Amino acid sequence: MEKFYSVVGAGGWGTALSLIMAGKGYRVKLWVRTAKYCDQVKEERENKKYLPGIYLPDNIVVSNDLEEIIENSKLIVLAVPSHSFRKVVKEIKNNIYKEAVLVSATKGIEIDTLMRMSQVLGEELGPNYFTRIAALSGPNHAEEVSREIPSATVVAAEKRETAKLVQDVFMSPSFRVYTNPDLAGVELGGSLKNIIALGSGISDGLNFGDNTKAALMTRGLVEISRLGISMGASPLTFAGLAGVGDLIATCTSNHSRNRKAGIMLGEGKKAEDITKAMEMVVEGIKTTKAAWKLSKKYSVEMPITQEIYEVIFNNKNPRSAVEDLMLRDKKFEMEEIVRDNLDNW
Repeated sequence: MEKFYSVVGAGGWGTALSLIMAGKGYRVKLWVRTAKYCDQVKEERENKKYLPGIYLPDNIVVSNDLEEIIENSKLIVLAVPSHSFRKVVKEIKNNIYKEAVLVSATKGIEIDTLMRMSQVLGEELGPNYFTRIAALSGPNHAEEVSREIPSATVVAAEKRETAKLVQDVFMSPSFRVYTNPDLAGVELGGSLKNIIALGSGISDGLNFGDNTKAALMTRGLVEISRLGISMGASPLTFAGLAGVGDLIATCTSNHSRNRKAGIMLGEGKKAEDITKAMEMVVEGIKTTKAAWKLSKKYSVEMPITQEIYEVIFNNKNPRSAVEDLMLRDKKFEMEEIVRDNLDNW
């Protein structure tokens, strides 16, 4: 059987991951959703819409035929938006090679079920695939990874051998890959930070400063960790690449589409107009709704998420949202520290 790997989704991130594997000499099949754009990428050997200026080598085979892309593939990377993730899995599941490893590179939460992407994969594919499902996440802008700017990421899986296999496939001189057994934490960190990135953009759109952004990111990390721990994740994961690392990159970079969307929210634009104007998916908008639902389900206090939800879905004035955050009831910074030392303080 011919050995090749597949990437389902030719956005910036899917294309960048294809380039990493191709650069290591692997044969890669890349699925482009629309036939017309697929033909353009084939002819020009460039994904001009998402990664302009980056040449696609000959060992990346571009196709619009989903069955052709995944059939007999030893490793399948799914890099499609969270809202279409399940639909794509349904389309490919009957053609997946029985020993294939599946890697989610999607940072999102399914709104209707509140499932992480690895859970969607598990539910659709069945228990025989549980040990061959992984998630890859970290502070990785496709624009930089594709240009071989040194970057690091983390891959998580329930089975150590699966994580190590994915690590070996992607590890390169410019892309360092760590492993982590905390699948829930890695996925939640990569998804929830997009909400805080929206907040970071709102702050910039309101012309606030570094103090505001530092406070927002720090307290945002508290919210991410608080919900993640309630959902079974390890708190240490949120101190790593998939947590604070991805949070820093997404909240501060001009590459971040979530931060860009937040800037427009801060300037007074409506969420529906922003999503129409931006050609790329803004995962943070959908994730805000999912996280808001999860906070209610797990009774977790998430005031920043709550206010961003109000701005996006109830058209709350962003300045009013900031004022309401600032004037909340007085709190201890670290409840755990106070609880352990209250008798002596």
